[in-house]
Amino acid sequence: VADVAEKEMDNPTFRSDTVLSDVHLHCPSKRHLMVRLNAVGQPVFLSYFKLLWSTEDLASGKHAREITTGGEHQCRSGDELCDKGGSNVKKGELNNEGVEALLDDDGDLEVVRRPRSASDLQAEDLLRDIVCPVILMKGKEDAFEDEEQECTCSDVIKIEHTMATPLEDVGKQVWRAAFLLADYILFKRDTFRCCSVLELGGGTGITSIIMGTVAKRVYCTDVGEDLLAMCEQNVALNKHLMESGGGEIKVKELDWLKDEFCTDPEAPYSWTEEEIADLLDHCSVIMAADVFYDDDLTDALFRTVYRITHNLRNSCTVYLALEKRLNFTLRHMDVTCEAYSHFRNTLNDLENLQDGKMKYTVEPVKLNFCQFLVYERIEQL
Repeated sequence: VADVAEKEMDNPTFRSDTVLSDVHLHCPSKRHLMVRLNAVGQPVFLSYFKLLWSTEDLASGKHAREITTGGEHQCRSGDELCDKGGSNVKKGELNNEGVEALLDDDGDLEVVRRPRSASDLQAEDLLRDIVCPVILMKGKEDAFEDEEQECTCSDVIKIEHTMATPLEDVGKQVWRAAFLLADYILFKRDTFRCCSVLELGGGTGITSIIMGTVAKRVYCTDVGEDLLAMCEQNVALNKHLMESGGGEIKVKELDWLKDEFCTDPEAPYSWTEEEIADLLDHCSVIMAADVFYDDDLTDALFRTVYRITHNLRNSCTVYLALEKRLNFTLRHMDVTCEAYSHFRNTLNDLENLQDGKMKYTVEPVKLNFCQFLVYERIEQL
């Protein structure tokens, strides 16, 4: 059976309704390990996502090392410069690759380019390997022994997820906009410190886990018992990241197509009356990442945002991150992004809403903040 499964993973078959996140195709210097089948028979993988700065460094207020994929800017930390590979270098010193960092006559950093030769051992950590999923053949703990030795607890996030899902299960994958929002949280961590936060469409929980390193309490919400169980497992896998800050993450069901919180005590991941009261009394931040791909769900999300903010005791800031996905359509005979267009139109409707009770102001966030996680920050984010 294992041999058959391995052959199947080497030659995956994609149906017309299959969706695959780019994040899973290129995973820097790490393997994807298949750990189990979920309740609906989908393979579940465990992946390691590298933090460019440990949680201890973040707690002490140090800046991130930066990987720049879309521009030529560097991130300053005191008198130091962050080079492309993410190491702090001063004038006259050597970076991690042993190449001297030189400044030109104007004081500009002459950036050392990534080596072209894949055989160059110095470039090994910079290359992105095409994912080769590994089927576990031994006990779960033994299988991760080598991986555990390669990474420290404070600079790696472990996430269970699936690959190549139907559209209705895309929340079980990890998406780039979740990394972008996580970067912003870490960059503006003083803004979120000790806050009470609600995430809508939390999926695998990676953004809530990052928020949990600085916030007081995070309600990570989505729908589907199988997905919520996976999210809860990811929270448990990364609880060590939240220990220093004392943050708490509660995984809960929140269906945008329903007008009320699920309070059925028999239902898994339901809300207690105390939890609902705590959310409405203390929540000051709502966030969502990569949830704008279906027009009906986009409408439902904005209705949920309106309903919840309408009942909050305090003012609230909503952070939305997404990736514009351009597609050629026969209907338009052109490259369009209909899901994004509908999102922007709905957002404008919310800002222009005049009901005499609520006022919404929309502001874009500049994406020139440092990168804390290893992923490809493309211009469509």
